[in-house]
Amino acid sequence: MSPLEKRQIETAGYVSLPGFMSPDLLARLRARTEELFEAEGENAGSEFRQEPGSRRLANLVAKGEVFEEIVALPEVLEYIGAVLGKDFKLSSLNARSANPHSDSLQPLHADMGAIADEQGYWVCNTVWMIDDFTPENGALRIIPGSHLWRKLPQSELADLKARHPEEILVTGTAGTVVVMNAHCWHGGTANRTDCDRLAIHGFYCRIDKPQQQYQRGLIPETTQSRFHPALRRILALDDPENDRLSKSVDKPSGFLR
Repeated sequence: MSPLEKRQIETAGYVSLPGFMSPDLLARLRARTEELFEAEGENAGSEFRQEPGSRRLANLVAKGEVFEEIVALPEVLEYIGAVLGKDFKLSSLNARSANPHSDSLQPLHADMGAIADEQGYWVCNTVWMIDDFTPENGALRIIPGSHLWRKLPQSELADLKARHPEEILVTGTAGTVVVMNAHCWHGGTANRTDCDRLAIHGFYCRIDKPQQQYQRGLIPETTQSRFHPALRRILALDDPENDRLSKSVDKPSGFLR
């Protein structure tokens, strides 16, 4: 991570990493994600929540070795640590595909409805662009610097789906990864094209907060048994305190109810 990238995360709340995924990794992520959409059909995403205007998948660490690979990459975790400090864990790994010509516009939100506390920031998201993100196909919108306000958009705005005067679109080519302080106000925009717009979201939280999706409870033990120590650590599989915090959480998201 360069000093310029660190400064951008601190001030704007996000950084974009073009070409982060190799062509091979991008192809494997796309292929496995589409296989899962086909296999799960109308139940896709049901372990967490489904969303009108989009296809969703949840609990991806349990569904393919390529997903295990990306959540514990040291090159990604360095950026997460710049937001959350040294002690953090994966909160969830999901996919979201904005449907063509759909009302896939999301309300502005902070993930998990989170406001930074006395210890600082506690949510950070990564957006893995499996398709290009363009102004027309449902790219991410973000309010730069809004993580510094320590307010939620629903307490300040009358219409959470309206265009915000300070919003920008985060666009990029397939293979880009965006790391975002998830206290920033953000949301997906409407896909006005003829094609799906697919991304994978690796969401992390500080170690003292509950996981959005309780990894130990969702991933079969037979799958967990092959995980290497670094992956077990980032999933908090051997952390009794995480068990206490996360096992009874009722699927918080920040905007999906």
